Parts: sequence; C-alpha cells; structure tokens
Amino acid sequence: MKLSRAAEEVATFFAKMLDHDYARKKIFRDNFFCDWMQVMTPQERKKIKDLKRCDFSDIHNYFLEKQEAQKALPKEEKQRLKEEAERIQEEYGYCVIDGHQEKIGNFRTEPPGLFRGRGDHPKMGMLKKRIMPEDVVINCSKDSKAPRPPRGHKWKEVRCDNTVTWLASWTENIQGSIKYIMLNPSSKLKAEKDWQKYEVARRLKKLIHPIRRQYRADWKSKEPKKRQISVALYFIDKLALRAGNEKEEGETADTVGCCSLRVEHIALHSRQGGMENVVEFDFLGKDCIRYYNKVSVEKQPGSLQPSMILDLLPSYPESLFQILVFKNLKLFMEEKEPDDNLFDKLSTATLNKHLQDLMDGLTAKVFRTYNASITLQEQLEALTNEKDSLAAKLLSYNRANRAVAVLCNHQRATPKTYEKSMKNLQAKIDARKDQLANAKARLRKARAEHKCKKETKSKVAMEKKKKLVKKIEEQLAKLNLQATDKKENKQIAMGTSKLNYLDPRITVAWCKRFDVPIEKVYNKTQREKFAWAIAIAEEDFVF
Repeated sequence: MKLSRAAEEVATFFAKMLDHDYARKKIFRDNFFCDWMQVMTPQERKKIKDLKRCDFSDIHNYFLEKQEAQKALPKEEKQRLKEEAERIQEEYGYCVIDGHQEKIGNFRTEPPGLFRGRGDHPKMGMLKKRIMPEDVVINCSKDSKAPRPPRGHKWKEVRCDNTVTWLASWTENIQGSIKYIMLNPSSKLKAEKDWQKYEVARRLKKLIHPIRRQYRADWKSKEPKKRQISVALYFIDKLALRAGNEKEEGETADTVGCCSLRVEHIALHSRQGGMENVVEFDFLGKDCIRYYNKVSVEKQPGSLQPSMILDLLPSYPESLFQILVFKNLKLFMEEKEPDDNLFDKLSTATLNKHLQDLMDGLTAKVFRTYNASITLQEQLEALTNEKDSLAAKLLSYNRANRAVAVLCNHQRATPKTYEKSMKNLQAKIDARKDQLANAKARLRKARAEHKCKKETKSKVAMEKKKKLVKKIEEQLAKLNLQATDKKENKQIAMGTSKLNYLDPRITVAWCKRFDVPIEKVYNKTQREKFAWAIAIAEEDFVF
C-alpha cells in the first residue's frame, strides 16, 4: 500500500534497521509501532493493525542498493562530494572566541530516527522527532551577527551567555534532555578544562590515604547517617560507582547510582566461591548498562589495588576491619522492603556536600578519574617489558586500559562484525603458519646444501632464508597478539575511559619511555583532543 509522507518516513527508519538486533527486541518493536501509529492517517491506522504482518523488505533492499551505489560512485563524483563537505565545514565548522578562530565539534543537529539507547532502555524504538529552527537556542556575543534561520523560520531564542561554552542548544523529545553544539575537543577552552579535571584528580592523590582512613573509621560511628556516608564512599572509591542523581518517577529508565541503590539491588553472602563477606550487586547503571559484580569486602593485601596497600593501617582489630562493611550493610537492610532505599539517610546532595568538605572540588567523578588513572599507571608499570616487541607492548597497554574499563563498568555488545573479523584473522594466522612451515623446510634444505658446498653463494642463500623465517615468525607473533587482544576486547568498551577518565599524560609518558609511536594508541581525533598532553608530558611524568 502507498503510505502518507510522514508514515513512509518513519517506516524507512525501521526498515533501515531490519538486520540489527534492535529490530528483534520486543520493547523496540512495540515502541516503534506505537509512535508509527501516531503519524499515520486515520485510513492507515484502520489498515495497519499488527507490525508482524508488515513487510519492510522492499524498503530495506532499496536502502541497501543506495548504499552500494554510493560505494560504486566514480572517483570524480566522490571528490566532488568531498569538496562540498569541506566547503560546508569551512562555512559552519568554526567560531571566533576572544579573537581566536576555534573549531566547532559537530555543527549538525541530530536527524530524526528511532531512539536506540544502551542496554535494555525502556524507550528504545521511540521516534526522535526532527529538530526545527523554532526548537533551537543560539548563544553568541552581543556585538556579533547571529546566524540567519532558514527562510520562513525563526530561532527559539538568541541569547548572550558568556558563562557557558555551548553555541546552540535544543531539547530532544525522548528523555527531555538538552543537547548542545559545543567546541571541538581540541579547542583551547576544552583543553584547559581537561587539564584542570586531571589536576583535581592529582590533588585527590595527595589526600586519598587520610580520606580512606577517615571513612573506614566512620564505619564504627554511632551516627547511622555517618555510617551510610562512609560505606557509600567506600563503594564509590573501591568500585568506581557513580553517585546517582535523583529523577522524577517514571521520567526515565530505572537506572540507579550508589546513593539511589535499593535493597533489591544487593545480596549478602557470608561465604561464596571461596570468599568471605561477599556483596553481590545487580542493577541498571548509567545508559541502562547492567552492573553485576560480586565483591568481597574483607581486606587482605593480595586482593587490593597497589595504591590501596598503604591504607592497611586500621585503627581497630583486623577481624573487625574485615566485617564492618558487611555488618553495616546488614543493618541498613534490616526491616526494609526490596524497593526501599539501601542508604535511606543519604542523598546525592548530602554526599556531594560531604565530598566538598573533604576536598574542594571533590566529586564521585573525581574518584572515578583518580582510580581510573592510577590503575592505568600501575597496570602499565606491571605489564610492560622494555624488551618486548611493539605488538606485545601494545597488548600490555590495551590490557591496562581494559582493567580500567572493567573497573568503570564500560561494556558494549559484541560487534556484529566480530565473528567475521576473527575468522579472517584466523585465516591469516593459518596462512602464516603454512608459510612458516615452508620457509623452515627451505631453510633446512639451504643449510644442508651449504654444509656440503661450503660456498659463499650457498651461505648467502642460507642467511636469506634464515631472515625470511625470522620475519614470518614476527608476523605470526603479531597476528597472534592481535587475536588475543580482539578476544579480550570482545565486550569491553575502552574508548569511554580513554577519552574521559584517563590522564593522557600517563599514556604520552609511557609511549616516550618505551618508544611506542603515539599514533599506535591514539587515533587522529584523540591526538587532536590531547594535543596539550602530547606537548607537555615527558617520559618521567607520574600521575
């Protein structure tokens, strides 16, 4: 049947995703169908009653053909499109701040489409509406000329607010959150904010031991509120949990942080899996990513991060030290229903006030930044061998980065291309093994010939084959390291911690110390963002 223009457009959003896992999720399909019905005409709603009976394959195939046609464009046409994109970038991609031209991050608003979300977000599949000029707030100087809206439209507002760094904003319709057009990460203002963020985390390093001693001492406090703050702070420090922000009921997904944990989100086990005093966490964190972890709250030196060993100086007996957190959690859960707050005497505001009292500028995010950065530094020190090959050093770096991603619960779904890329990589490994076997056979033959002839020519031939064997062995070792890295990285999202929580000076110093090219660990965008760190960090930098 022929659809109305609005219904057809929304149908194309779904058709484009037919080969994606989202299109098979019930909540995604239900939300899509509900919003699709909203844009249909009354006649269309009478005919279209069941999504299962709708066939989107023709639309899906149309876009696949368009995709292939785009790839098959002649070189001249691709060059023309590239030049057009560069012209648009030149016109809209820059702004002037304090007399200096700065690059803008992404100057395009988000196009309409279907909301995906992360994890099992309850709003996935809902329609993201088109952003109109009437939705957009422009922020520019009083003495500047505001950009013109498209003909027949006007901006929601034009304002001058020099206390913020965003250039335009609008409110998206799915969660009611404000989206911004910001400066490029490589801009001077962004670089200064980055540097300040990591310097605050470095200040925490100087105070971390007394802070830890204090919150451990507070586990014995006679004030229930103080005990709750101290246990929450312990979780934020040890497990890198987010503080958790209050939100209106039903407004967004049921995501929680440390302060908003409910009784149903944890289970206590006196002994499990060879560990004592085990706390089992299971809840939805930021972006609906499930946080599941089992942690022994006993403190044996072998189970600690190196940076925490200095804190094994409790002011109370060791046996009591091992069970205080566990005992407090039992008390916090007493006579409560599963949906009651675990920390009922604590709020995000209360915790933030306490953190500010401990150190100016201290937040839960500063704890995450500190623990992420110190973990990277310690892991790199423990894993890197100066005599290793470049590939082995890169594996060590990625393993250190993965340790941080696990600490911060940065997960991802297994990439759709994972199986195919692993299969291709294994094929390369098998081919190299065959090449190596053949090269070794030829080397044995060359050695035998040289043993008989004792000629310069036979010696040169033998040395040549020896070099070839060594070269193939190095290539095979590199491929095996790549396979190991890819397997270990299957469901870990390392980009988030690398961009937001790891002091880049640690990475730059490591690269300089171990002769690793910076482009091997930072892509072009990351090198632009961290240009300030690349310029100032020396190989002896210590976080």
